[in-house]
Amino acid sequence: MAFASERERLAVPATSAAPQLLGAVLTHDVDGERVSVRITEVEAYMGDADPGSHAFRGQTARNATMFGPAGHLYVYFTYGMHYCANIVCGTEGDATGLLLRAGEIIEGADIAAVRRGNPRNPLDLARGPARLAQALGISRPLDGADVFAHPLHLALPAEPAGREVLSTGPRVGVSGPGGSDEYPWRYWLTGDPTVSKYRPAQPRRQPASAAATALRT
Repeated sequence: MAFASERERLAVPATSAAPQLLGAVLTHDVDGERVSVRITEVEAYMGDADPGSHAFRGQTARNATMFGPAGHLYVYFTYGMHYCANIVCGTEGDATGLLLRAGEIIEGADIAAVRRGNPRNPLDLARGPARLAQALGISRPLDGADVFAHPLHLALPAEPAGREVLSTGPRVGVSGPGGSDEYPWRYWLTGDPTVSKYRPAQPRRQPASAAATALRT
């Protein structure tokens, strides 16, 4: 299938765009400090058809970027300490996107290591969505930024990842039905050492007072 532009390759539902993004290289240039990551793992989120999506219940101030055009970053803050980065897919109003779950730092490893607190294992520089965003220097001010325009640059591979190198499975840490095997919308390059480990969602711990009450009943 021929595409008029790189952006057009992402202007499809996230589940179709995922193979286009695996092996792509995303670069962020901050005042001449360039860090590039080869993307090895993503998760697809499908808007109001997906109970695991931030957009499942409609548009809010937080998720508004997801409803925009393809090829822009949707950046959100999670657990009160981390940023995660997604690339918006589809057409305006669709609210589909791909969470950048893991990758290999191929340029600016020294810069990424400092941002990440110098982890012992270089494979951990961008293994996990929060680590990847931190290594690239991505935070909330980049929400809505065009990945095909400075200070970002996304280079898609010549061909999408084929079945021989592509694995799929349930998404990591997604609670409720969206995290079940019915949604095998995590995509990764088979055997790549930078891919994160699968962890199902953990039930939330009850406050101590609630737990004590439950024991008495």
